[in-house]
Amino acid sequence: MTHAVLPRTLWFTRCPVPTATGIAADRQWLTEEFAPDGITVRSLQDAAPDADRAAHFTHALPGLFREGGNVPALWARSRGERTRLIGLTWIEERQTVLVGPGSAIQGAEALRGLRLAVPAHDIAIDFWRAMALRGFEGALASVGLTLDDAVLVDVPAAEREVQWGAELAALRRGDVDAVYVKGALAVEAAQRAGAEVAVELDDLPDRRHRINNGTPRPITVHQQLLEDHPGLVDRFLAVLLRAADWAAGQPGEVARILGAETGAGADGVAGAYRPGTHLALHPDLSPERLALLAGQEAGLRAHGFLAEPVDVTAWADPEPLRRATALAASRPAAPLFAP
Repeated sequence: MTHAVLPRTLWFTRCPVPTATGIAADRQWLTEEFAPDGITVRSLQDAAPDADRAAHFTHALPGLFREGGNVPALWARSRGERTRLIGLTWIEERQTVLVGPGSAIQGAEALRGLRLAVPAHDIAIDFWRAMALRGFEGALASVGLTLDDAVLVDVPAAEREVQWGAELAALRRGDVDAVYVKGALAVEAAQRAGAEVAVELDDLPDRRHRINNGTPRPITVHQQLLEDHPGLVDRFLAVLLRAADWAAGQPGEVARILGAETGAGADGVAGAYRPGTHLALHPDLSPERLALLAGQEAGLRAHGFLAEPVDVTAWADPEPLRRATALAASRPAAPLFAP
């Protein structure tokens, strides 16, 4: 049994997407869980300017829980950061390939020979570029093609530019023929640009063609916290399970929270997240999800995003989620209409 002194602060970080972490934060359940221990729970996104916000990507903060895109999570692990994978979700986020207004381009087969926009950001891990490459790769693979069957066009993008702004501007100028986008803000950006959908990746029947930064989405924790305070990790996960249970009965509230998390309006949220999203927030470490993440690891490595290979199976630790599931089952259910 560990005798390490309890940390004074636990941190969490999540991407602006559907997560049980975001819902638990909205409901104040993480704060309530750890307050009796004298532990403050803080969001990396909402912290003071002196917080290490880069830890969202590097996970170099031992007391941090992260529920977000798999590109930075795999990148951090490949660089030697001692993280462990403790859960995976799979939530469709409206991945599409867009073309210009009035374009005759329709379907993945029509991407053959086209100029595809691949953004280039000057950041430590260019997850935007990774998303575009993997998105186009999945679309092309669905009809037996590869990236070699198209023309990749680098599109320089400023770090703080509006999401998808550089790519859609290139599309408007005629510099490229197609752009990959995903999520609620992308729905709104496409509407503003008058762009049309050529490929709906969410409709591709084989999940392997929909693997990308958020599919599957990992929950990771630092190995040091797991070694020193496994009980805290179990309790954190139990709160996430409670949040996922609550969300399953609250589609309207989940839509409201998603609007706050993504910064998108109601139309953007409705256009990005299909009915049933509120039912899909429970993490697991099923063989299927681990295999899908391994496919993403192989793809990222092939494109040069990972310094070293990541053995996804070895990275995963199923014990915290197993213990958290038992802990959550032993607690009273969350009231559906809690204030």
